[in-house]
Amino acid sequence: MTDLRNNDVLIAEPAEEYHAKSAEYVGSHGLGDFRQCPLLFRKRQLGLIEQVDRPAFLVGRATHVRVLEGRDVYQRQFAVGGPINPKTGKPYGSNTNAYAEWAAVQGKPVLTAEQTQLIESMAVGVAMNDHAVDLICNGQAEGVARATYEGVPCQIRLDWFNPAPDIVDLKTCDDLTYFEADARRYGYAYQMAFYRSVLALVTGGELVPAHIIAVEKKEPFRCGVWRVGEDTLDRCARENVAALRRLRECKRIDSWPTGYEEIRLFDTT
Repeated sequence: MTDLRNNDVLIAEPAEEYHAKSAEYVGSHGLGDFRQCPLLFRKRQLGLIEQVDRPAFLVGRATHVRVLEGRDVYQRQFAVGGPINPKTGKPYGSNTNAYAEWAAVQGKPVLTAEQTQLIESMAVGVAMNDHAVDLICNGQAEGVARATYEGVPCQIRLDWFNPAPDIVDLKTCDDLTYFEADARRYGYAYQMAFYRSVLALVTGGELVPAHIIAVEKKEPFRCGVWRVGEDTLDRCARENVAALRRLRECKRIDSWPTGYEEIRLFDTT
């Protein structure tokens, strides 16, 4: 069995390289698509659905880098701010020609002054939570692992893995008060169960604790930490296994249903 405290089980791999392998390996988001709709999973796997990169996604990625990998990596990967208007001494607005010309030559994703301030505020929010700081003060960001899980090639990319050992996932949210409802809606527990199951296959069987750090995208930028319960992780792992078995069968017979082929009963009484 691999000693997880040596922190040498995860691969350091650029995000672009990891995502390029999503047609070959099933990740947590892909499995989530399959649980929702096998046809959706298949179309995304084949590249038939355009992936829209919304501004919120950019801010989310940049926040992960800023919080988990530090300011130096953040500034290398993202262009922040913009050119200064010599008449006002302030940055040009993001809708001006001067800003567009500056952004076009940066060669990396560009963050507006407003986005930069938001990211810095969230980083401060995380830093103010002692439990969050303890979880991410030592370890590895964005580590990758791959294994065959229930006969399906799978891959994971962990936001953070510390030598305690713990899996840590960082989420941004609109309102921390409703985060637990959001977590149920977006299937975060299934994601964490998938992570630790694949990691256990790589390391020889040890199931590690899973934590979620969530920080608000608005004042007062509250940050909270949740440990996902073992019973919840076990239940989600069983459902993940069932989904992987269905996926394997869909692939075998090349049939990808929507899940709505039959008439359903709608009854509010």
